[in-house]
Amino acid sequence: MRRRLLACLLMLSLVACGDDGVRAPFAESRPPPSLSGEFLAPLGWAWGYLAVGAAPVQRYGVSAPPVAPRAQILILPGYGESAELWFETARDLNQRGYTTWILDRQGQGGSQRLAFQRDVGHVVSFAPDVTAVKAMVKAVIRPNGRTPLILLAHGDSGLVALRALEEGLGVDAAILSAPSLDLTALPRPKAQLVPAARWARRLRLGFLRDPASAGWRRQGPDAHAEGLTHDPRRGAVGQAWQLANPDLRMGAPSLGWYAAYYDALDAVGHDLKAVKAPVAVLTADKDGATRNSAASQVCAALTACVQTRFPGAGHAIHLETDARRDPWLAAVETVVRARIEANTPGLGRRPPGVSEDVDAVHGL
Repeated sequence: MRRRLLACLLMLSLVACGDDGVRAPFAESRPPPSLSGEFLAPLGWAWGYLAVGAAPVQRYGVSAPPVAPRAQILILPGYGESAELWFETARDLNQRGYTTWILDRQGQGGSQRLAFQRDVGHVVSFAPDVTAVKAMVKAVIRPNGRTPLILLAHGDSGLVALRALEEGLGVDAAILSAPSLDLTALPRPKAQLVPAARWARRLRLGFLRDPASAGWRRQGPDAHAEGLTHDPRRGAVGQAWQLANPDLRMGAPSLGWYAAYYDALDAVGHDLKAVKAPVAVLTADKDGATRNSAASQVCAALTACVQTRFPGAGHAIHLETDARRDPWLAAVETVVRARIEANTPGLGRRPPGVSEDVDAVHGL
């Protein structure tokens, strides 16, 4: 029995080594023929790669407005999302006069993968995401001290944003859209999942999924079918991009991802008073992915925070029906305009130095 177990562990380790080609970052994506123009890349969209030390390479993109930008917005997609899913929002923000950046999280979208199966959302820690956000601001965006920089984070990226802010990220304001600060859609009860995930990570098997979790499926549910949005058209956008681009496909997260998520959640709660930038928390009234009470508690603990709830909206507010999405977009613009009108250097304008070597490549 012991020999069989050792053989299985060795086989899993060999498989985990995988093919570097499967893990490689991915820039240009093929537009799905089924999508209309508002869901495609904004005019002048350009891709780039961000490498910080030995951390996985992460993909980012950027598009500018047709006039001199009045603000810059850095978007952090949530789990399972790629930058492509945010093209409509980027286009809307460009039309309002804002330069829009989108940074794919490590292990998803067009960023380098850590697991041997590309559709496994696997990470060891959220710390490289936090470092990448700080490097993105310092080495790529490079705020000029006059044009406000706003951080817009969705879902579990809210944890990344909060950790970066706690570590002194220099932005004028942060917007947490449907922040996932207490997951509800788990493959098994939390009391069982967290210990199992951390044990899998210790055994270097964190790249495996929980047995109750599934990989990407061609006939799998889209965001509308999953109840994340009430809009069937916007809800189908993510699946369309993944059908057309196999490198973008994402299934359920790995056990290691869950361990990293709960580690980050624990860390965030220890230093919220260190966040100096104003924060807006935008919560969905019908969010089935997270408990809004956790977001309310975090907002109450922050020095400057305002929470706005959107009646009837699902977790993916940015993909909701116009009746729900338009007020969300207006709330985002309210935060941006407030920072423009303030016309002040902003709190924490100068980001702290990044200890790791930073390599940013534009316009790939």
